[in-house]
Amino acid sequence: MTLTLDNETDYVVDLATLERQARFLIDALRLHPEVELSITMIDTAQMEALHIEWMDEPGATDILSFPMDELRPSDAPEPGMLGDIVICPEYVVADNERHGMELAARIEFLLVHGMLHLIGYDHATDEEYTAMFAFQDELLALWKSANQGSERG
Repeated sequence: MTLTLDNETDYVVDLATLERQARFLIDALRLHPEVELSITMIDTAQMEALHIEWMDEPGATDILSFPMDELRPSDAPEPGMLGDIVICPEYVVADNERHGMELAARIEFLLVHGMLHLIGYDHATDEEYTAMFAFQDELLALWKSANQGSERG
């Protein structure tokens, strides 16, 4: 697996945990172990520029996902470029009141959300929203359970 993680901000983000979570999700989503994935923490100005360029929407947001090879879960997965995920810790902290999550927990949540977007999930309709968020909650619970086990030793 080619996994690139970068923090281009002044916020403290546990990239080692995010790497473990990304590897966990690639396995849980039945993706090829040799996929390429990039996860980058960026500042509000960078996020706003990407949000305008790619979504034609003003202002920053917490996360954007950029799928590449349209990879999907499979019992016979193929290698390829899964895509890029960018997360804005500054936006997450500013938006904390709405979600009530600490930065680390919210970034872990957003990573699951972003990964689902990379494999084709969306939430544009009520039906898509229900399906995506149910699966997201399931994956996040599995990750938390697995991560707690790894933290114990």
